[in-house]
Amino acid sequence: MKTTISQVGQHVGQEVTIGAWLGNKRSSGKIAFLQLRDGSGFIQGVVVKSEVGDEIFQKAKGLTQESSVYVTGIVKEDERSPFGFELEVQDLSVISESVDYPITPKEHGTEFLMDHRHLWLRSNRQHAVMKIRNEIIRATYEFFNTNGFVKVDPPILTGSAPEGTSELFHTKYFDEDAYLSQSGQLYMEAAAMALGKVFSFGPTFRAEKSKTRRHLIEFWMIEPEMAFYEFDDNLVVQEEYVSFIIQSVLTNCKLELTRLGRDTSKLEAIQAPFPRVHYDDAIKFLHEKGFSDIAWGDDLGAPHETAIAENYEKPVFITHYPTAIKPFYMQPDPTREDVVLCADLIAPEGYGEIIGGSERINDLQLLKKRLDEHQLDPEAYKWYTELRQYGSVPHSGFGLGLERTVAWISGVEHVRESIPFPRLLNRLYP
Repeated sequence: MKTTISQVGQHVGQEVTIGAWLGNKRSSGKIAFLQLRDGSGFIQGVVVKSEVGDEIFQKAKGLTQESSVYVTGIVKEDERSPFGFELEVQDLSVISESVDYPITPKEHGTEFLMDHRHLWLRSNRQHAVMKIRNEIIRATYEFFNTNGFVKVDPPILTGSAPEGTSELFHTKYFDEDAYLSQSGQLYMEAAAMALGKVFSFGPTFRAEKSKTRRHLIEFWMIEPEMAFYEFDDNLVVQEEYVSFIIQSVLTNCKLELTRLGRDTSKLEAIQAPFPRVHYDDAIKFLHEKGFSDIAWGDDLGAPHETAIAENYEKPVFITHYPTAIKPFYMQPDPTREDVVLCADLIAPEGYGEIIGGSERINDLQLLKKRLDEHQLDPEAYKWYTELRQYGSVPHSGFGLGLERTVAWISGVEHVRESIPFPRLLNRLYP
């Protein structure tokens, strides 16, 4: 019976055949232990010379790292295995022999591993991170579909930008200028006016020359937008969504979290609601902590976000940033024009901002005024302003950066490990 490693628990005591790659092996004169993987999981195959004969045993001993094989054996329960099962090998055949596999079971430098990212993905650690990423994506669709959202796909090529064009990749669209999208938000607002509650999930691009562990040039965003949702409504959706994906990973990726050595107690503590800190109070707190480099009106940097987040076991909202440092589309606080109804959600453990969101301006004249203040071409945004001309309503939305969220939940230090093929300032290969 042909099966996969993830399904062997359904065949205890039975003979199965698995197509797999050899991750590693160790052997003596009488027994060989094969570390096998097939993409769905990892299992140890035990080859006993007295049971399989000399020909099969020598074939097992001679296997090279990452050779592909068909392995036939009996599934046995094994409490010593993190997976809970092992395979008593009866037969094996080599599909393709691997020669001089470059990533050996020893320490390799980061640049070497990134140059071989196409192969590094095969490792236990990277496999675990990608499985957690997949679970977050699966749970995202479940959360929004269950809560009445409609999936909408905004364009990647755009003629304008939600936050100006200084950090966008420019290209020619025949005889026009175009940009790779830094956010689908403006288009999602249009979709929300048609469909009520919508969300997108797709690639975004930022031409930031940043080398920090939190930044990628190409990354994926989940961007919900909701008609008739005001600022506080928006925060509730965010904290419920983040709580949901955390619980989904804890439930469905226990083995992967264990493999990564993740302290799951920190994740288990994360349940809505999340604390909220007003920007005014954040600045006061930072001054009390000795941060003399920041004044009211400045944007918060990574050290500032980390200092605030260290006071909480859950993610924390920093709300009501100054109007002057935020994009043109954010709704002013009705009691203070110098701040807007926005919030950044800061993950604990030093992972920084994972969500940025706000209530959007719904007044046509105010939006036109903001476009003028930001020196943005009103013709390029004509379609966007028309959303306020034909039945404007209060509406809100946010964007969650998938890679930062994967890094945080997985516990990996750098976002480059949270995406299959990262695009960094100095890396476009492989």
